[in-house]
Amino acid sequence: MRHDEWQQRVLSLAAIAQAAAAVKQIAREGSLRDPAHGQPLIDSVLNQSPSGFDAIYPEPRALQWGLEQLLQQIGATRDKDVEITRYVVGILALARKFLRTEKAQQQLGQRIEQLYRQQHDFHFNTDTVIAGMASAYSDCISPLSQPLKINGKPDYLKQATVQNQIRAFLLAGVRNAVLWNHLGGKRRHFLFSRQRMVRTAQSLLRTLHEQSEPQS
Repeated sequence: MRHDEWQQRVLSLAAIAQAAAAVKQIAREGSLRDPAHGQPLIDSVLNQSPSGFDAIYPEPRALQWGLEQLLQQIGATRDKDVEITRYVVGILALARKFLRTEKAQQQLGQRIEQLYRQQHDFHFNTDTVIAGMASAYSDCISPLSQPLKINGKPDYLKQATVQNQIRAFLLAGVRNAVLWNHLGGKRRHFLFSRQRMVRTAQSLLRTLHEQSEPQS
């Protein structure tokens, strides 16, 4: 299925929301309840030369959690999650600074290329790839801005594996914020095109639900 430009923009925003929700969950619980929510985000970082948007996310169902999180934040519901919103806003701000810093882009591109080879040529395990992504985030993204404050349980936040996962998913968030920008996403869309984004997200979720219903 090919997606139009607004569907692509909304799916890239859903990926950011999914990354933000993953960060919150890991910081509070020590791990993701459903690892399937994390794998498409990791893959999106390592896929640096896709043939198009649908090559990054061939299965939109992988972003269903993110679509639900996004709708919760931008829809009419009062049940908004201020913490996830703060992470999304912080990720978008980091991406804007990253896009203005050519040196950071070159450094990160080299690091991701190395991680891609480690995973695909040498079959490094997921934990090692996540640790590499975390290191790349610390070296290439963190210096661009004040640290994004992460709330969670101190006992978890002290653990190196938890720190690595948080940084890896923040990197995934930035990667998808860059993608959103490349797809024509603008800050003004949150003001002037919010309802269009809401309708698009609702339509995508409705399609996913219909596809998952058993055929009579």
